[in-house]
Amino acid sequence: MSFNSSTSTPPPATIPQYASATEPPSTSKNFNTMPSQKTPLLSPISHLQIYSTQIPAAYITPVCGAGAGIASGIVTCPLDVIKTKLQAQGGFAQRKNGRISPSSSAYSGMIGTAKVIWRHEGLRGLYRGLNPMLLGYLPTWAVYLTVYEKSKEFYETQFNSWWASRCYSSLTAGACSTMLTNPIWVIKTRLMSQSNRGATDGFRAPWHYTSTIDAARKMYRSEGLRAFYSGLTPALLGLTHVAVQFPLYEYFKMKFTGYGIGEHPEHDGGSHWVGISAATFLSKVCASTATYPHEVLRTRLQTQTRLSRPGHSPEGISYRGGDIHPSDMGRPPGLSSSDGMPTRPRYHGVLKTFQVILHEEGWRAFYAGIGTNLVRAVPAAMTTMLTYEWLKKIIGHLREEGFKQLEPKDAYPSSTLQ
Repeated sequence: MSFNSSTSTPPPATIPQYASATEPPSTSKNFNTMPSQKTPLLSPISHLQIYSTQIPAAYITPVCGAGAGIASGIVTCPLDVIKTKLQAQGGFAQRKNGRISPSSSAYSGMIGTAKVIWRHEGLRGLYRGLNPMLLGYLPTWAVYLTVYEKSKEFYETQFNSWWASRCYSSLTAGACSTMLTNPIWVIKTRLMSQSNRGATDGFRAPWHYTSTIDAARKMYRSEGLRAFYSGLTPALLGLTHVAVQFPLYEYFKMKFTGYGIGEHPEHDGGSHWVGISAATFLSKVCASTATYPHEVLRTRLQTQTRLSRPGHSPEGISYRGGDIHPSDMGRPPGLSSSDGMPTRPRYHGVLKTFQVILHEEGWRAFYAGIGTNLVRAVPAAMTTMLTYEWLKKIIGHLREEGFKQLEPKDAYPSSTLQ
């Protein structure tokens, strides 16, 4: 019957063939279609994504800020050296009847200064002070951007004004980072302003340091702890710079891209980064032009030696006119005059320094090196902000992908797992 034939044993061709007659059918082949319980091998990128999830959220901004500062320091160090030379040379110049002879200037303009440095010191001279510069940028931008983000949240609850909250946040962040890192910037300025011992042209600073540690040691022994905070007052006055720059940057970025600082669309294109670059350029030019004179005041205060502490000899200071110790002359140690005699520090405080520079050199001295500063400051700011924004985006993307990999697969229907 057809009914019986339909229930009969299938033909032998349809029966699975095993390797041997004695091998149990259940062990001949694995028909389990579920995934293996073994952990799949992860690519290096997957490992990095998973590792990024372990970074506390509070650490992301400091890490990005430090990375941005390092990148900026490496790119712009030569221009910073040139700017510092132009700002400081008036403090080392010989004077006649209380005034500086214009023909005695060693450095003139960005290209001329670069040629002088290259001729006497080579490539190394253009990167003099790089170590303390990088050492300073690490905490400066890490502290600044972290405090800026946190204080912005606080001031937004205190003020109804968008501009007021950003300005106060910039001032608070700038004050914290400046007071923390001022000693590093003093050392950096000292190293950048000095010339090679073999240099014959121009004015040589009355000290010679071989490294960052050597500078810190000699400054402390010769001038005391106070020397590391030279120029702190004009540096704090310079907080007006960031009070202009960062609110303008965030304003321009929101206008150009629609996103605030550290924020990015899921899929950004070239126009997004062009908007960030334009926002950085405009904000930096406005801030630098408006607040530049304070940098000259700060540099002059940082590049003069102070009276040595009682019982300590002024290490690292070279005096014109031979190896004559200041104590043998009966004069306090300081800068050297044209006759080889050391003189007392010329600058005392911001107002006095302003008056002395204005009297001896005129108002143009307050804008010495501004062209170089703009050429240096704009690329530095663009490098800093582009690096910061890029790192924020990359780390945010890594963490997002890492969290996706750590999510339990059972939480999804099998049809959604690819």
